[in-house]
Formats: sequence, structure tokens, C-alpha cells
Amino acid sequence: MNQVEQIISPEWIIPISHNGHSQPKPLKQHSIAINKQKIVAIAPTDSLLKDYQTDNHLSLPGQALLPGFVNCHTHAAMSLFKGLSDDLPLMMWLENHIWPAEKKWVDDKFCEDGVTLAIAEMLLSGTTCFNDMYFQPNMTAKVSQDLGMRAMVGMLIFDFPSVWGSGWEAYLKKGLSLRDDYKHSDLLSFAFAPHAPYTVSDEPLRKVSTLSNELSIPVHMHIHETAHEIKESLSQYGKRPLKRLQELDLVNPNLIAVHMTQLQRNEIETIASHGVSVVHCPQSNMKLASGISPVQDLMTAGVNVALGTDGNASNNDLNMFSEMKTASLLSKVYTGSAQACSAADILYSATMGGAKALGLEETCGSLEVGKAADMVAINLDTIQAQPLYDPVSQIVYTAGREQVSHVWVNGKLQVKDGQLTQMDQGKLIAMAKNWRNKIQDS
Repeated sequence: MNQVEQIISPEWIIPISHNGHSQPKPLKQHSIAINKQKIVAIAPTDSLLKDYQTDNHLSLPGQALLPGFVNCHTHAAMSLFKGLSDDLPLMMWLENHIWPAEKKWVDDKFCEDGVTLAIAEMLLSGTTCFNDMYFQPNMTAKVSQDLGMRAMVGMLIFDFPSVWGSGWEAYLKKGLSLRDDYKHSDLLSFAFAPHAPYTVSDEPLRKVSTLSNELSIPVHMHIHETAHEIKESLSQYGKRPLKRLQELDLVNPNLIAVHMTQLQRNEIETIASHGVSVVHCPQSNMKLASGISPVQDLMTAGVNVALGTDGNASNNDLNMFSEMKTASLLSKVYTGSAQACSAADILYSATMGGAKALGLEETCGSLEVGKAADMVAINLDTIQAQPLYDPVSQIVYTAGREQVSHVWVNGKLQVKDGQLTQMDQGKLIAMAKNWRNKIQDS
């Protein structure tokens, strides 16, 4: 009999299909065996217990075990700006409120505390991997590594100087050096993160394109977020942003295109034919009145679609449960079809879709033998989840993050019985209040 570190026996295992949007049927009365951070077996419980033994067998009746959510677009440290300036359009929000606040407050300590708060919120919401773009990526990397959170760290790039660098060449140099510092990490990966077409000019984008193609590094970027962005690009460059990026050789499978609310039919075809992944952030787009991404059209065209929350300052949470439900319902209204963006499609986008976008599909995004044990257990034995006919439907349309009971990242238990195992929640709340007082009184 094989000795393993953990065996988990939920009522359902929802493995998520590795390829395509179709979901395998939830596995009832199955167990999963974990050893050395990896999934080593998934089988009917009676059968698995004949082949494997453990000193740590967790039984979860009434609960569903599935891959942890992949939040594919965040600005984690902005958690400390949550609720600072609400109910404003994007450019007014940025130029008059967020950018001035960032200029005054953002430094290593701000980002360390903001990322810590964000990771706590994400873990309690079932997220086990996030894709970040923000200042001080050194702190995002440090905190994620220290807390055992899987992350893709954005090597931020702007044309203009900031607390992180003096200009685009400095951003690139510091980002690549940071990536090299963590080259042996089994939790961290890195992406170029040019902020947006309207904040990064052609020369740095050409350099990013060259390095991305040479080193196989993803490129994480806000693209076609608002109608204003399109208008400004036509005025300045005589072409739409996506066309400009295509001419700079950035439209390829390395591109993680975030928002994409302003798309024409030919652009959807271009995205599909070039293997671009799109990150849909429905609640942030709605809150900032940026527009609606044509997600069902993208999926129909064969585009890989992932989900992201965006930053806490524009959402205002990092809750993938509410993001999933919003994504599905918004698409149904937008298309006029109740069949658009089914629960299975959206759950796929929140897990494997995100993993594929980040190039981590061999590591996370589904529960399969050999993959990392990045998992979330959701309690469906609750009033709001009953009666239960379909666990997948119930998770997308009914469940909330308060039903998350356990979360594992790389086989390590990060949330147990709804409580963080590595962080003191009282201290986190006190830290957040301290920042609120400083920022509010300034």
C-alpha cells in the first residue's frame, strides 16, 4: 500500500476538462490522494483507500472539490484603495483620484501590505493563483512566495517614470532581474506587463515583443478597454489599438488581452486565429461603464477566455464567485440568448481558462494526476445551495465565498474550516484600518 501525505474525500470532485469547454461529469464518492504537492490519484473512495494510506484523511461530506480559481487580472496592492473613489468613469477615476493617490502613497511597504491583504481575500474566496500588474512587483513576488500563493508577477512598463523606475528601459531591466531572482520558484512565474496602448509607445512595445518571443514570456496588457481608448488611438496613430499591436508583432499566443470591450467582428477573428487569450472582467467593466466584452462570440470563435476581478479599487472585491455569476448573466442579456456562457463554460474560464492564458495549464486549472494540488472545497450542504441537482450550476449561480471551507495551494492547506492558516485575520484588519486612517486624513 502506498503512503501519501493527504487523502481528501468530498461528496463530489469536479475535475474540469483539460481541453475544450465541455465539463466531465462531477465524480461522486471519489477521493483524491496528494503527495509531495502533487495529485497522485483520483479514484472511487473504496478503491483508492485500498491502494493508498495516510495519517491525514479529510472527509468532506456535502462538499465539492474543484481546482482553485485563477484570477487572471489583478492589481493586488490596490486593495488599500478599495472604495477610495467610486462611481466615476475610467479616465476621470484614474487621472483625478487614483494616479494622485498612487503618487503619494505607493512604495514597498504600501505594496507589501496591500498584496498581503489581497492574498488573504483571494484565498478565502477560493482563488489559488493570480495574475498581477502593479508597481513594486518585487513586493508582489516576495509576499506571494512567503505566503505560499501561486502568482504570475507582472513586469510593469510605462513610458513615464514612477516609484518603480525612471522609464521603460529601467522597468524592463528591473523586471527581468526580478524574474531571474525567482527562477527556481515553483510558485512564481512572470509576464511583461505594459500597462496599455495609451501609456506605452512603440519603441518599448517592440522591445517587449522581441523579448517575449525570444524568451516565451507572456504579455499582460489592458487592451480595448473603453471607447475613449479607441478614439484616442485613431487620432494619434490612425489605427485601432489591436491593429497597432498586431503590426508590432504582439498579437500572438503570448498575449493576455484584458477587458476587450470594444471589438469588431474582424478583430474577434484576428484574436482567434492568432491564439490570443482574453481576460473578461465583467464587474469592473460594469462599474466603470467601460463596456461589455462579447464573451460568447469570443468563445464561439475558439478564443480562450479567462476571468479576472481587476483591482479592488474598481470592483470592489476579489471574489471570483460573483465574477462568474455576473459573467454568465451579463452575456445572456448582451446576446439575448439564455444559453450564452453556460455555467460549465464560465467555471472553465475561472479555472482552466485562466491557467491556459498564463501558460500554466500543465500545472494548475484542473484536477488531474501529476498536476499541482491547487484546490478549493465548497460546502454545498447549506440552505442556499438546496435542493441541489447540479453542483456545477449551483457553484456558478448560487454559491458564495462564505461557502469556501478549505483551500490548498501546491498541496499546502491555506484555508481550513473557513479560516486562514498562515495569517492572523485580526492583524490584517487592523493593518487595513491603519492605512485607511492615513490615506483618509491626508
